[in-house]
Amino acid sequence: MKQFINEKETVVTEAIDGHLRIAGGRLARLDGYPHIKVVVRTDWDRSKVALVSGGGSGHEPSHAGFVGQGMLTAAVCGEVFASPSVDAVLAGILSVTGKAGCLLIVKNYTGDRLNFGLAAERARAQGLKVNMVIVDDDVALPDLPQARGVAGTLFVHKIAGALAEQGADLDAVTEAAERVIKGAVSIGMSLDTCTVPGSPKEDRIGPGKAELGLGIHGEAGIEQVPFTTAREAISMVIDRLAPHLGSGPHVALLNNLGATTPLEMGVLAEELTRSRIGDQLRWLIGPAPMMTSLDMRGFSISVYPVSKADEAALLAPVAPWAWPGCHMIGEVAVLDLPDGLTPIKPIPSSHEATRAFVERCCNLLIGEQDALNALDAKSGDGDTGSTLATASRALIGSLDRLPLADQTQLYRAIGLELSQTMGGSSGVLLAIFFAAAGDASASGKDAIGALKSGLDRVQQVGGASPGDRTMIDALLPALEALPDGLAAAAEAARKGADATAEITRARAGRASYVSAESLAGHNDPGAEAVARLFEHLSRVDELAS
Repeated sequence: MKQFINEKETVVTEAIDGHLRIAGGRLARLDGYPHIKVVVRTDWDRSKVALVSGGGSGHEPSHAGFVGQGMLTAAVCGEVFASPSVDAVLAGILSVTGKAGCLLIVKNYTGDRLNFGLAAERARAQGLKVNMVIVDDDVALPDLPQARGVAGTLFVHKIAGALAEQGADLDAVTEAAERVIKGAVSIGMSLDTCTVPGSPKEDRIGPGKAELGLGIHGEAGIEQVPFTTAREAISMVIDRLAPHLGSGPHVALLNNLGATTPLEMGVLAEELTRSRIGDQLRWLIGPAPMMTSLDMRGFSISVYPVSKADEAALLAPVAPWAWPGCHMIGEVAVLDLPDGLTPIKPIPSSHEATRAFVERCCNLLIGEQDALNALDAKSGDGDTGSTLATASRALIGSLDRLPLADQTQLYRAIGLELSQTMGGSSGVLLAIFFAAAGDASASGKDAIGALKSGLDRVQQVGGASPGDRTMIDALLPALEALPDGLAAAAEAARKGADATAEITRARAGRASYVSAESLAGHNDPGAEAVARLFEHLSRVDELAS
């Protein structure tokens, strides 16, 4: 699999140095590459309790991304998904620990427990006060003798880090860390596995499936489940978390496991706050990548019951750039549209034949959504079908308030509806098309003349002409042939749409940015949508006659 790395043997050290170069001098690394990879604060006051954590790399921004004022004092980094050595951990402890002592925050994996544990023993033999806590927040595998440590570890980093920054002693910091560990629970879900640098991607999760409860090193989860929507995904995760929640307010941490897009994470955040435990969630950390699994396309949710003291610790300011902040969950604020943009509400009227015609057109476009998206993906950004389907659904939903019995006002009302509900340039152009058709109808033109006037206005405003590889290549010949009937219009539209496959240089629209090789042999999706619409109407007309 292609990756932006040089050599797998140097990927971790190069990534750490890339991180340190923009740290403004607040962070440094210990000498000892490649075996000792330790990131430390340069502004550390040894009179305070030091917090040291770490583990295998591949979870960025954890662990080095959380080193700084208010969180970790040092992060000990291993190779990808491999625990750091005892010497590396000991080097981290010795570099930051003063008389106040040090707390090691360790995720519950055998290698980490052994290496951090032995390093702690050696540090104590040198006279240092060192405590160690083990994070075991993963509830995915209830029968596992020792639960894994995952993203709930960040609750420990933040709350214990705030106390250490305030000058609390080692016992108090340790007690707080243990209390957080006891209350934190986490579980993850992913649509895909991760990719270890230099290795092929494991193809374990089948089509249409998601894996529930997989580990941050790509370990198999509790089960593979059918995947449908973000809402269902959140519901399945919440079903596993809810039995572990107590009463009172909680904070949730929504973690991107590496390759989930911000758009998807926003949807997951909305579904989380609207879920059946939403009323218990007072604060949200994220959504953001915090403890990832390289390029895993998934998410995890960690939940913790918060006291007033915990709230203050979670809200305390910190220096690490990777901490996304803890934000209170509130209602969606909605403001009125500015004057002049408030939708003009036409006087509704009923007309069963017109209603049926509009519904028929809209349902056809909704049904063609996937096919048009697939066609657009070959020559554009793959959203033509979705754009038309979204507008069609909105138009169907507005039928009860449209002036269906008044053709002139109906054109104008459809134009207004599309300008508000249909995105992209297509929405603007179709809004112009119907608005101009309404003006032409008001001046006395019949339906075909009005539609032609609308198309003329689109050409004037949009700058596209026949042969430019747009919907005009199908719509113009269809309207020219429409006086001879729907069958003739459908034939002309199909001929025009198919001709766009031979046009390898688009002069308008998104396809104008696409290479000739990508355009050749593929119909323009807008023209194809017009052709399919007229063909559908022609078939219906034939059946009716």
